[in-house]
Amino acid sequence: MVLRHLLSVLLLPGMVAGVVPAWIRHALAAHDTRWPEVAALTWTMRGGSLVMMLGGLALASWCVALFARVGQGTLAPWDPTRRLVVVGPYRHVRNPMITGVALLLAAQALWAGSWILAAWLAIFLGVNHAFFLLVEEPGLVARFGEGYRVYTMHVPRWMPRRTPWHG
Repeated sequence: MVLRHLLSVLLLPGMVAGVVPAWIRHALAAHDTRWPEVAALTWTMRGGSLVMMLGGLALASWCVALFARVGQGTLAPWDPTRRLVVVGPYRHVRNPMITGVALLLAAQALWAGSWILAAWLAIFLGVNHAFFLLVEEPGLVARFGEGYRVYTMHVPRWMPRRTPWHG
């Protein structure tokens, strides 16, 4: 069970938030991909990026734990949950795992002051939006039926609702 989750974390958010940004920075090391630095904002941006990074790690870890404990599966499409997870952060937003990874990517872009890492975040969000609309959500409707349809009527896809949904 632990190996299943480790593999899914390493291959999915690990690649997106770790390997790809490192590769981008290495591949473009000879080029200046930083936005103009404002000395007074540098430490504020770095402090903010640390908060975002810790928040993103905490949120992503919480989602992985809920997928294992409640959903009896992993975040990987090849080893999905067997039960619909609608507890914890999933009571506020349908895709908190993506929110956690997006926070990690935004934190890296802020820390490095890199417009190219900010562009990678935008690409990541765009690809995920298309994937959720075209693949994941139809698959969840097929697997979980009316329960998932009701959930989607009450819990937004990307912008968290202020109060938790009590379905």
